[in-house]
Amino acid sequence: MHICFLSQEFPRKGASHGGIGTFLATFTRSLINRGHQVTVVGVTGSKFEDQVMDGVRVVNFPGSKAQLIAWWRNYQRVDDFLTTLHKEHPIDIVEGSELTLAFLNKKKGIKYVIRLHGGHHFFAEGEKRKVNKWKAYQEKKSFSKADAFIAVSNYVKTHTEKFLSYHSRPIEVINYPINLDKFYPSNPKKVKPFRLVFAGTVCEKKGIRQLMQAIPSIASDFPDVHLEVFGRDWMFPNGKSYIEFLRETMPKLALEKTTFHGPVAHDELPGHYEQAAICIFPSHMETQGLVAPEAMSMEKVVVFSKTGPGPETISHGVDGWLCDPHSPEDISKTVREAFSKLDEFEKIGKAARKKVISKFETEMVTDKNLAFYQKLIAKK
Repeated sequence: MHICFLSQEFPRKGASHGGIGTFLATFTRSLINRGHQVTVVGVTGSKFEDQVMDGVRVVNFPGSKAQLIAWWRNYQRVDDFLTTLHKEHPIDIVEGSELTLAFLNKKKGIKYVIRLHGGHHFFAEGEKRKVNKWKAYQEKKSFSKADAFIAVSNYVKTHTEKFLSYHSRPIEVINYPINLDKFYPSNPKKVKPFRLVFAGTVCEKKGIRQLMQAIPSIASDFPDVHLEVFGRDWMFPNGKSYIEFLRETMPKLALEKTTFHGPVAHDELPGHYEQAAICIFPSHMETQGLVAPEAMSMEKVVVFSKTGPGPETISHGVDGWLCDPHSPEDISKTVREAFSKLDEFEKIGKAARKKVISKFETEMVTDKNLAFYQKLIAKK
């Protein structure tokens, strides 16, 4: 098969990137290893690129600067490229996230798939903010053009369909693939006692504020606790840094027991997770999130959110813990409960990796995707 992904997030080596980039890196590598042809095309930045990375052709068009019609020109560049590519190397599947199909012209012989990574409606609901009418229109138009949908968790499937129709077209829940070689069983001797590790953008929706508010309470029982934060800073609309906001508003003890390391390359995360006593990700809203299962695959004790897809990922007290991400009190209670059971960490860590293998193992996930694609292609 020739599969074309619409995304500007394919990761460059050594660079930090988000969840979609991680998904693409893992999944496309698996597809290439199976003998499939993969192209990724996106629009970002100021220069044109056309290169092969790990067997994947990655094409990037510079974003248009035309006033009012930049969005249209960007779509046209991608659409024209797909027309040419399809003539040269016939495409079987075009896949993108929620907005990507809105203004593309569907081409004969290609099946179009939307993978629900979390669209505008989904996060507007989760973050309790107003729906942008223009983005909402694009999502609805995009959904109307899809031949099928893949949801990365049952949670994103059920919550997206509250706002958008799947038009009675095929939809299947297929989890993200996790690179189990990259996220290896960690060495317990490298653990720094009572170290908490957080990875993700330092912003409100990732729950970092409530986590820091919980630190003084955790420290009252475990005075050696320290929080290591890995991730890029987020900026308010007025340009103010979220980290600066935290430094101005958090309790003194919380600041003394927190270190901000800034963004790190995805390749560096396993080394940081390995030193953690607990990896903690109290995100307010996720479609699935990769950080929790990645850390779990290293046999780490993970605290994740009881909201969203958390219960699909972790069985509380069995292969990790779940907390209320909106409540500093519950975060503190959950971490203190975990630290009170240090003698069970090895058992819980092994159960965590076993869970990841059962749900996120790359070859199994690739098999599910390919079976879904093939069924779609066979459908006239």
